[in-house]
Amino acid sequence: MRTGIVVEGGGMRGIYGAGVLDVLLEDDIQADGLIGVSAGAIHGCSFVSGQKGRSIRYNLKYSRDPRYMSMRSLIRTGDMFGIDFCYHELPEKLDPFDNETFEAARTEYYVTCTDVETGRPVYHHCPSLRGNLIDWVRASASMPLASRIVELDGRKLLDGGVADSIPVMAFRKMGFKKNLVILTRPAGYRKKPNPMMPMIRRVFREYPEFVETAACRHLVYNRELDEISRLEREGEILVIRPSQRIEISRTERRPERIEQMYRLGREDALKALSDIKEFMGASGKRKGDL
Repeated sequence: MRTGIVVEGGGMRGIYGAGVLDVLLEDDIQADGLIGVSAGAIHGCSFVSGQKGRSIRYNLKYSRDPRYMSMRSLIRTGDMFGIDFCYHELPEKLDPFDNETFEAARTEYYVTCTDVETGRPVYHHCPSLRGNLIDWVRASASMPLASRIVELDGRKLLDGGVADSIPVMAFRKMGFKKNLVILTRPAGYRKKPNPMMPMIRRVFREYPEFVETAACRHLVYNRELDEISRLEREGEILVIRPSQRIEISRTERRPERIEQMYRLGREDALKALSDIKEFMGASGKRKGDL
């Protein structure tokens, strides 16, 4: 049975997932596939490239850097997160991404985006992230109202979390039946209607399907949580979620709060490590360990 890892996003809250993934790297636990959404896609690619600590390292170093994220960038360019800095200067020069290891990895890497014209999710397999291929990760993490639409392969794309925040069922349909699911909200969380919908309706009035998907996001998300609970009870998936609530915004810039969320991910993963090993089984070991 093919194993998978599903990583939820949530802006800077997603650094929780990086903490969990780093614990898996430390114990040489891998999977046949990983699918990430938004920040989950960003942290997931460093997992596939085997770069433990990379996500927290550059977030702590650059979270207050206006080239990385700022309202000035949003006003000037339409993107809160600087495209050239985040997706080129950072992975190519400042904290290099290991493309060779990523491309040689046994783990198939997927990102989830939302098609703005149809309002439907797009699940894209990325065998490489060299050059402009990194734009698939950027599209997955391009939050509505904080990012410009990303055009790739004839599609207009934005944040995957709008259409499918936790793509467990989609990954199962792709053949990854046994999934470790990393959530970034604590148990009992239920999503509420988006208070920014009036703004979204105005800005995206040319894309009614996208607006409808955004308006229904909380309903879809909560149904996904119900399905995840069912699969968890039946032993089909293993879920790691924050054991406590930490106040952290999607655009958090305080290094101490970012590190706190990351450390919680590590702590929760370490507590569940024996369960993770048992669940992932022999197929969870990295190539060369079998």
